[in-house]
Amino acid sequence: MQIATGNNMLNFGYWFDHVVDPQTAQNKLCELIGKISDFNIAKTVLDIGSGFSAPAFYWKSQYKDINITCINTNFQQLLLATKLSGSIITSQKDSSTFLPNNDMRFVNATSTLLPLADNSVDRIIALESAQHFKPFDQFIRESKRVLRKEGLFVIAIPVIKTPIKSSLFIKLGILSLTWASEHYNLDHIKSAIITEGFNINEIHLIGNHVYNPLADYYMKNRKYIKEKILKKYSSYLENILNKSLLKMKKVSQKGIIDYAIIKCTSK
Repeated sequence: MQIATGNNMLNFGYWFDHVVDPQTAQNKLCELIGKISDFNIAKTVLDIGSGFSAPAFYWKSQYKDINITCINTNFQQLLLATKLSGSIITSQKDSSTFLPNNDMRFVNATSTLLPLADNSVDRIIALESAQHFKPFDQFIRESKRVLRKEGLFVIAIPVIKTPIKSSLFIKLGILSLTWASEHYNLDHIKSAIITEGFNINEIHLIGNHVYNPLADYYMKNRKYIKEKILKKYSSYLENILNKSLLKMKKVSQKGIIDYAIIKCTSK
């Protein structure tokens, strides 16, 4: 993703309203999450699975008054984020206070053991990261613990849309291997959220504005992107990527996968 886009956003993007390039699509997805999460009235935001923290930097540029904590298990990604921000990485043991530098902090911790006090934040975001969290139920439980009553919990996540009766491998094909995450079913996600004490306010299924246009962009610009990829990776891996994107588009069109944005309220 970094090679193809030239930036540190890692999400698939929201290809809406005549968007024609990945970076704009990725910013559009961050913009959509900010609106759905009511960042305009938020104070404390927890971004779980923050990657290189590019979405957090975007949100901070749009909503000056929010305090953002970025949680990530990947130390190297956090390290790059701190270099860009001028801040430091906080460990799981000493993350009780916000650090200087525009009310942003970076914490090296896991999604299932959040080093924050009970009822301490009013927004929790997992932007295209929760598909990597397991046990998923424990991630939801921890989010419920640290979120204030009536706070908002928003997940943007690739999902299996319908129960798959036959083999997952048969349905997803190459994606069952190259989709480097858990393959969570939408019904399972909703059940876990409700069981752990959240109300589901909204579910937006935006797969048509994610998978198809992303694959189309790659096909249209494959020669140019391939040249960039081959500077670091083999042609074999680029071919795998190409086949995966084609399969992703196909299973999206068949309604097997979708992309869900789920907005929840803590009871």
